[in-house]
Amino acid sequence: MNSWAVPDGRHKLVLGMVHLAPLPGTPFHQPHTFPEILDTAVASARALYDGGADGCLIQTVDRVYSVADESDPARTVAMGLIARAVVEATGGAFRVGVQMMRNATRASLAVAQVAGGDYVRAGALVGQTLTAHGMVRPDPLEVMSYRRSIDAESVGIVADIDSMHFTWHGGEKTTAEVARAARTVGADAVSLSHPDPRTALHMIASVREAVPHLPIILAGHTNHDNAARLLAAADGAFVGTCLESEGWGGKVDTGLVRRYVDIVREAER
Repeated sequence: MNSWAVPDGRHKLVLGMVHLAPLPGTPFHQPHTFPEILDTAVASARALYDGGADGCLIQTVDRVYSVADESDPARTVAMGLIARAVVEATGGAFRVGVQMMRNATRASLAVAQVAGGDYVRAGALVGQTLTAHGMVRPDPLEVMSYRRSIDAESVGIVADIDSMHFTWHGGEKTTAEVARAARTVGADAVSLSHPDPRTALHMIASVREAVPHLPIILAGHTNHDNAARLLAAADGAFVGTCLESEGWGGKVDTGLVRRYVDIVREAER
């Protein structure tokens, strides 16, 4: 079975974000800081684990990115070392995800497969999206062929379909239609978000109707106040800022994680 599979309809996946400082092989990396980056990532993952989260998503924050599905070799090696350290520092049931921004999906798959990760998040899998770094044009055939070539079909792919990272560009296509397209090419789950909770709930409902058994992960904009309401409709959430003691990019606070998880678990009863 694909390791991404959602356990059941009641248990909601809480997946905390592990944001990385710019890695080796990228323009804004600070020399000699990689050991600190690795240690910070492990500490963040442990805080999520100790707080009861189901897993994490290790995400590069390199400030400037290629729009192609590619990654500098040093950057890929660095991510692999971090992912393996996080896997070793957490339990086997803790789901470790990899996302090498902007859309280096094949490199993310390679890291997850070799380092023992469970899934990757693709900022774009179908269609195309206009970003600050240029137009991202994914190639799902290349992605799926590569996944098979490295025997990584047990590594789940969560595809953004309507979020801060992806908006369908060129012609009108609904969120539900994008979800169906992502599922058709092989996505194991989709992620979506909107700052307005009512709009987010409407998006979730439309995807549920179009692709009933496709897991839906919230791609942001949840917090301690709205988590119960939003996760009643979705299957899980990527959670970042509200778990970080000093806001986005700050230290993950175990107490904030535990409080968020408790809210979600109470709502499941």
